[in-house]
Amino acid sequence: MKTQATVQQAVPQQTATSTESPLVQVSGALTAIIFFILLAAWVAKRFGFTPKTGSSKEMKVSASCSVGARERVVIVDVQDARLVLGVTAGQITHLHTLPAAPVSESAAPAQPADFQTLMKNLLKRNGKE
Repeated sequence: MKTQATVQQAVPQQTATSTESPLVQVSGALTAIIFFILLAAWVAKRFGFTPKTGSSKEMKVSASCSVGARERVVIVDVQDARLVLGVTAGQITHLHTLPAAPVSESAAPAQPADFQTLMKNLLKRNGKE
């Protein structure tokens, strides 16, 4: 007949979960990956690596000038007119309407420059030859 002491010896003693458990390792790795993704998104947004969205052929901002901390004057090309707008944090005000910009069809698209020409121009611009 088994006594209570022999039954207790047969059951292995369980220890508290250690920091080396797979669940802790996986959750730590996932937390680090999520933190890295958020950091990369912030850096991309901060330094302007994100693509510009909302571009339209019908409306295009052709010029912009800052006149204060949150105030800007922008020129927007809309179909057959150019609008001069004052933009603040709270509102947009129409300042003036300009005639449409002339479209020059004679300008051919620029040929892509090869690496050698680009490098020469870059070195000349920096004052080195």
